Amino acid sequence: MRTPPRWRSVLAPAAMAAALAAAALASTGSAHADDHATPHPPYPAHPAQAPAPAHGPQPAYPAKPGHPAKPEQPVHPAKPDHPAKPEQPAHPAKPEHPAKPEYPAKPVKPEYPAHPEKPAHPEKPAYPAKPVKPAYPEKPAKPEQPAKPAYPAKPAYPEKPAKPEQPAKPAYPAKPAKPEYPSKPAYPAKPAKPEYPAKPAHPAKPAKPEYPAKPAYPAKPAKPAKPAKPEYPSKPAYPAKPSKPEYPAKPAYPSKPSKPEQPSKPAYPSKPSKPAYPAKPAKPEQPSKPAYPAKPAKPEQPSKPAYPSKPSKPAYPAKPAKPERPSKPAYPSKPAKPDHPSKPAYPSKPAKPDHPSKPAYPSKPAKPDHPSKPAHPDKPSKGEHKGKGGHEGNEGHDE
Repeated sequence: MRTPPRWRSVLAPAAMAAALAAAALASTGSAHADDHATPHPPYPAHPAQAPAPAHGPQPAYPAKPGHPAKPEQPVHPAKPDHPAKPEQPAHPAKPEHPAKPEYPAKPVKPEYPAHPEKPAHPEKPAYPAKPVKPAYPEKPAKPEQPAKPAYPAKPAYPEKPAKPEQPAKPAYPAKPAKPEYPSKPAYPAKPAKPEYPAKPAHPAKPAKPEYPAKPAYPAKPAKPAKPAKPEYPSKPAYPAKPSKPEYPAKPAYPSKPSKPEQPSKPAYPSKPSKPAYPAKPAKPEQPSKPAYPAKPAKPEQPSKPAYPSKPSKPAYPAKPAKPERPSKPAYPSKPAKPDHPSKPAYPSKPAKPDHPSKPAYPSKPAKPDHPSKPAHPDKPSKGEHKGKGGHEGNEGHDE
């Protein structure tokens, strides 16, 4: 059973008093020591918590058989040289853009007036020394815990059987030689690129028209008043709860030493006033930006010439048939595994005591019925006001 944290400090002095009383009664109870000569046997420990025994010597693993050497790969046939690519035709010279006009020189920015020097702050006064805190009273010593009983020894595991030897691997068959590749055809020559025509001049853009004034939105209809909320019925009174039992009185803690008073803080000296800054000079006006010259007209692109057709590739020679693989040898039969020894029976656990019956909870009061929901007021029809995209009457239709 766990004790609440606020009662642990109270139970510690009570445990010390019980230990002193037991030591005083030990001298009087020595006469009846013959009645209790046989001590109680210790509880058997769980097999999983017992210390693990040392492992015996294990048999050495058999040596692995050597792998067969891989056969040498056939030499790849020399591939034919790629044909040299034809030279690309030179691009024609593009028309030069017109020179940009020179910008006017910016006016010289006036210098700001010098800032006045800041006054020096007064020095801070020294703080008084803090008083020394008194020491707390000593705590009582903790009682010693009884020693735990030793766990029983774990039985030794049986020896494992030796592993069988692995059979030797068969030799790999020789790979066939690779066929020779055919020679690649030469690339066709590319046609020369035509010259670019002169760019046409851009037409002047028309001025943007002004947007018409936005019409005023129609006034929204007034919302109808909501009906009054009905009164809810009164809730029934809850039954009286049983009275809580009184807790035992808590012992008084030892009084803490009084804290010494802190000395008063010294007053800081007042800061000096900041001087006013001089007024900044007015910024000069920037000169107007010059207009850019019109761009030249873009020339029409010539039609692209058709590329010559590529020659067909020659057929590859047929690959030789793969040789048959040798049959796999049968593995030797595995030896039968020995029977494992039977495990000892675990001791029966003591029966757990029955839990005390739970007290019946007080019955909850019945919930009151909810009042009926009031009916919603009728909404105005769509024909009474003009919507966002609707028509008003039959103004837009011909009869």
